[in-house]
Amino acid sequence: MSLAVKPRPPLEGQHFHVVIIGGGINGVAVARECARAGKRTLLVEQNDFASGVTSRSTRIIHGGLRYLEHGEIGLVRESVRERERLLRERSHLVHPIHFLLLLNEQSQRSAMKVRAGLWLYERFAKRKSAGLSEMELKRVERALDAGHQWSIFNYEDAQCEFPERLVAEWMMEAAAAGAVIRNHCEVVAVDIAQGRARGVLLRDRISGKDERVEGGWILNCSGPWADRVCQRSAVRTSKPLLGGVRGSHIVLPRFSGAPTAAVYAEASDSRPVFVLPWNEQVLVGTTEVSDTGDPAKAAPSSEEIEYLLRTAARLFPKAKISAHDIKYAFAGVRPLPNSPGNAASSVSRRHFLHDHTPEGAARLISVIGGKLTTAASLARECARKIGIPVQEPTTIAMGSGSSLDPMFDHAILDIARAGSVSEETARGMMEWHGPRAMDIARMALVSAELRAPICPHTSHIVAEVVEAYRQEFAVTLGDVLLRRTPVALGACWSESCSREAAARIGAVLGWNEQALGANLESFEMERTAFLKKPSRGIALEAAAD
Repeated sequence: MSLAVKPRPPLEGQHFHVVIIGGGINGVAVARECARAGKRTLLVEQNDFASGVTSRSTRIIHGGLRYLEHGEIGLVRESVRERERLLRERSHLVHPIHFLLLLNEQSQRSAMKVRAGLWLYERFAKRKSAGLSEMELKRVERALDAGHQWSIFNYEDAQCEFPERLVAEWMMEAAAAGAVIRNHCEVVAVDIAQGRARGVLLRDRISGKDERVEGGWILNCSGPWADRVCQRSAVRTSKPLLGGVRGSHIVLPRFSGAPTAAVYAEASDSRPVFVLPWNEQVLVGTTEVSDTGDPAKAAPSSEEIEYLLRTAARLFPKAKISAHDIKYAFAGVRPLPNSPGNAASSVSRRHFLHDHTPEGAARLISVIGGKLTTAASLARECARKIGIPVQEPTTIAMGSGSSLDPMFDHAILDIARAGSVSEETARGMMEWHGPRAMDIARMALVSAELRAPICPHTSHIVAEVVEAYRQEFAVTLGDVLLRRTPVALGACWSESCSREAAARIGAVLGWNEQALGANLESFEMERTAFLKKPSRGIALEAAAD
């Protein structure tokens, strides 16, 4: 069978109330807010949605316990409130996770301060966290370095294993409200005339065509590219808006003694580091290194990989973790506010809206900072800044634990029957697609090709890929396998998986041999540029110390 993908209509000469530059979590949230308010909205992204900082984060939705150390009470309160909303509204993507905060006799933080911070943290959530079992706590203690005396503090936050999927859902909601969505479309420059922003010059990276559109407001939500957008548009700020900080992570297989909870510990330099269960693997991060280079080329240095590996190995010496265990490493540049002379850990994670009117570019706003947790509240603030009256959503308190599990299980059975797929496949579809999983299941019923797994090691099926191309604005194979249905982030993935997936997807989409080869080559280039395999000799001695 062959399922055609719709071509993209031209944009030349169109007028929009709001043009949003940047398709990460913040840009997509802003587009959704503006479109829902009835504004004609254009969202453009030079690469793919969620391909920048969003997909290179630690993937936690947290109130920011350590922000209390810097006195940012308002940010913590806002973050906790937004975390609770995401847990309620996106329960298939955002779920509670236990954190174990570890202190030993060398820790810089006192147990008394930690207890006080956790007490305040729990009060902000207005609910009591469910505790971890004594058996699990003992299991973690046995796995830790026995040469230290450990104090273990248990609290609850949340995890979004695949923020790429959260972006896809918000993007679909923006489109349903009327937003025009365009990825692989670069803003060459913002048009500035007579002291104000008038529109943007676009370059479609797929067709190579340049187009010009008009915009009443231009919102620069390009994250670490914000200064570059200003420079290309001849908007002269008195100093850089950003102080780029690279954060790197390593991914390990599940090791003996790996906790089922997230671990929050101090590295040798007293910086906080997370060791989290993620995607049936273990995610370790993050670092904080100044990086003023091209954010698209951000890559973890050997020193950062060694630092993270040594931290994990010292925490869990019995696991005998080595560099050979690293599945891959990745890095992204956080768009933190420019703060010369301050340590990256002390720079505020609060977002700021920079109005460029003083620089001769009225109606151009640059968004600086922000994080996964607070993207929706940032979007509401942006909307108000440009004159859109947006109300704060009502807050509904959650109890500890979830009452949705029985409903979730019933939905899985219904999806499995509707699509003639296994319960495992139905569960995976429900976890990634939520309420839209039923529509994908019905599509899968059309043919065995659509019900086939994307690769032999996953329960996710080709019908999910077709949905990504038809409804979720996927253009390339990387858009699909790294973000819309991110199976290529899994523990199994290899070049043979890439070939198998491309063949199965190409058969359904009607690719000829040339198109199949081009898609596969492009995907492998993107995958290897994003997910770095460390050199074999790195950090073996350091990890064994």
